Amino acid sequence: MTTPPDSSADDGVATEAGYPQEWEADVVLSDGTTAHLRPITAADRDALQRFHTAQSERSTYMRFFAAMERLSARDLTRFTVLDHRDRVALVAVTSAADGSEQIIGVARFDTIAPREAEVAFNIADSHQGRGLGSALLEHIAAAAREVGITHFTAEVLPQNGKMLAVFREAGYETTQHVDDGIVTVSIDLDPTERSRQVMIDREHRAEARSMVGLFTPRSIVVVPPGDADATSLQARMAARAISAHLRDGDVTMTVVGATDALRAEIGDPTGLRFVDTLDDVEAPVDLALVVAHPADTLATVRSLARLGVRGVVVSGPGYAETGAEGLALQREIVRTAHAAGMRVVGPGSYGMFARRPEGVFNASLAPVLPPAGTVGIFCQSAPMAVTVLATVWRRGVGVSSFVSAGNRADVSGNDLMQFWQDDESTDVAGLYLESIGNPRKFSRIARRLSLVKPVVVVTAGRSGHVVPAGHAVRPTRAPRRTLEEMFRQSGVVRAENTHQMLDIIQLFAHQPLPSGRRVGIVAGSAPLSAIVAEAAGTAGLVVTSHVAVVREDATEEENLAAIDAVYAEGACDVVVAVHVPVLGGTDARFCAAVAQAAARSGRPTVASVLGLHGLLPELTVEVPAERAEQGDVPAPAPAAAAEGGAAARTVTVPAYSTPEDAVQALGAVVRYATWRHQDHGTPLTYSDVDVAGARAVIDRHTVEGRRTALPADEVRALLACYGIDVWESVPVRDADEAVAAAHQLGWPVALKSTAESLRHRADLGGVRLDILDEAELRTDVAQMQSSLVDHVPELRHPAARPLEVQRMAPAGVACVIRSTEDELYGPVVSFGLSGDAVDLLGDVSYGVPPLTTTDVAHMVRSVRAAPRLFGYKGLPPADAAAIEDLIGRVSELADDHPEVRSLELYPVVVAERGAAVLSARVSVEAANRKDGLRRALPD
Repeated sequence: MTTPPDSSADDGVATEAGYPQEWEADVVLSDGTTAHLRPITAADRDALQRFHTAQSERSTYMRFFAAMERLSARDLTRFTVLDHRDRVALVAVTSAADGSEQIIGVARFDTIAPREAEVAFNIADSHQGRGLGSALLEHIAAAAREVGITHFTAEVLPQNGKMLAVFREAGYETTQHVDDGIVTVSIDLDPTERSRQVMIDREHRAEARSMVGLFTPRSIVVVPPGDADATSLQARMAARAISAHLRDGDVTMTVVGATDALRAEIGDPTGLRFVDTLDDVEAPVDLALVVAHPADTLATVRSLARLGVRGVVVSGPGYAETGAEGLALQREIVRTAHAAGMRVVGPGSYGMFARRPEGVFNASLAPVLPPAGTVGIFCQSAPMAVTVLATVWRRGVGVSSFVSAGNRADVSGNDLMQFWQDDESTDVAGLYLESIGNPRKFSRIARRLSLVKPVVVVTAGRSGHVVPAGHAVRPTRAPRRTLEEMFRQSGVVRAENTHQMLDIIQLFAHQPLPSGRRVGIVAGSAPLSAIVAEAAGTAGLVVTSHVAVVREDATEEENLAAIDAVYAEGACDVVVAVHVPVLGGTDARFCAAVAQAAARSGRPTVASVLGLHGLLPELTVEVPAERAEQGDVPAPAPAAAAEGGAAARTVTVPAYSTPEDAVQALGAVVRYATWRHQDHGTPLTYSDVDVAGARAVIDRHTVEGRRTALPADEVRALLACYGIDVWESVPVRDADEAVAAAHQLGWPVALKSTAESLRHRADLGGVRLDILDEAELRTDVAQMQSSLVDHVPELRHPAARPLEVQRMAPAGVACVIRSTEDELYGPVVSFGLSGDAVDLLGDVSYGVPPLTTTDVAHMVRSVRAAPRLFGYKGLPPADAAAIEDLIGRVSELADDHPEVRSLELYPVVVAERGAAVLSARVSVEAANRKDGLRRALPD
């Protein structure tokens, strides 16, 4: 690529503008390691020179089209002293062995025309092939869009195939031509569906690979506290972690600086090496377990850089949960780790473990691991991890992998979901979340995972508004139902507590997905079957006539025949088996009959049997190989497969403490199966959208630190860019102006007050409708001026225009569509029918963009007043497609422009054909969205 054009900075006198700290980001690269991206500064002169001189002659030629051993002083100034608007450069940096920053990649652009810039890249020879070029392109493109650049051009030598591939594979609209031996590439920076998907796919692969690196270490270093007190919390945690690994692990372990007391507690087993300092540890090391005191952790992480460590598990308290100083320390630890290519689990982590073909990897504090299985579990705080693992072990639920993220300063549930997507040993994902730091990303990843594997989530609170100490989460003012709606859109199964989460998980893990919601019942008595039937109706299931009562006074043949009738082909979709013997104990024959029928038929089954809870031998049966090959039953846990061999599979009917628990879990699984197999629609995109035009309107009114309400004409202009037509209304002072406006707009008209308290309030005299002629209009103006003067002080001022005239819309149903930009969730779109009753009762549906056609259809139909849109009491049906189209366009506008802090279309009158937007309001403010169009780790 050619060198950037000269600018006023070349003389070395110009000073750079304000440093755009918001462009800084940590990213996961394609090999699963991390790097830090930030704007270049004048202080980077020496680092940039070192980067340049370390490049090969070929790389230098590819970048500058000429040999250049060193950058001149003029070049260094030109490349490092920038205005961060017309001339922008980002560098990727990593930590060198001595702790200093090392530049490993540079991306820059220089404006060459309005809204157009020339872009150039240079990646260190030793770091090529790690995805740095694509990551830098995403971030430099995002920065360019922020400053109004819509197109990049780049000049590339034909033999520079790697750089041409970065442009070609980014997903943007590109064109290229060859002139005089140079390839000129033109890139349209407007995001496309393909460019978004490319970013999502790259993000998925990189973050999944980073977790693979954490779960598959070959060597581990443990850094315990340096004090001599073996009874301190950190020392006891270190001893537990080392002991657990020695019992279950199969990798080499080195312990640094262990005190005599700690050595005495651990002993001196074969395979464990003790060293005095980190300088004595031999590279490479894959994973570090840091149980040091918080004051020593940062220095420890810095020292780990030279060892090539891929991940750090930080256990113990004393970080963000202690206050501002702890939070600052936590952030610096993460920043240091990312700059050195490491992911961080914690601080405050209970550790992690995973089962691999070659053995168990255990870097947790758990004294006993649960059995092997197909369930992946993510948990945040260490105390809850103890509870969850104890419950899992007690129930016998098999686990494939587990991570406790503590304060989840870096590794989060999003990373685990990315990993589980491709992990063949995991069939079910369970997450205990105390907070969600990036709901938009969570929703995006969870929806993708839920399409292939069930995701069961329990949150610390129903709304997500309560955030534990230590979790750095943006505040939210989103309605409390927003989190629930986000889960629904994503296909996430929400549980009320950990008990219910595991109720659902054990069913997912050991029974096939239901094909419907018809319930058959096998019960030990008629009263028990009635209890099940009532619970099933409450859970949204349909009770069939196939109910078998297994009597203690009946013969075994009679009871088996009754059970077989329930499991007959086509009789039902799922079965609930409940039995409480009158004389107590557990009826082994009942359990065996139900388990065998469930395995034989492949019918999803749950049981509530006295004395049984969890996954137990009494309700376990082997499935013959020929039946297992039909795919009607879930794959066994690894241990079961090893025991049973290839000849058979085992099927376990999960047992529950109460019939209600069993039915509730079954209802959740049925709802998930319905969601998974339904049409999920297509992403909302509109070919007639003018993103650049909307951006121009927004930019004219966006002021840093201030929210601005757009004038009516600018509101209409902005919405028109997204195909939304707002009906014109004319402000008037008196009857003469009202009549003139009516002639201009066309009769009949509506007369409205502009006062906030009277807008849309016909019941308070603020609106007069269906005015057919001049005489009626003059009378209405006079009456409103007389009756509303107490409500509208402006009526006392002759120059004011407190009324407005608007052409009458066709008769229809009045609705309201709103969008609000939330600091945590981003845009939240809502829909409801207008009116006090609807507002007071909260009959509103919510959606978190990006939405699909199915999401929008659900929003319209999920409000309780929705029947009014579909022919209620003989009225003609309204044009539901028109209102769905409006919601979709509002969703796309809000998603595209985080500066739009609030948007309201009210009222929207939906007629038999079409929807008329009679009034609209928009306010804008500088963008502050968490999840943008670039890959980045948590701030």
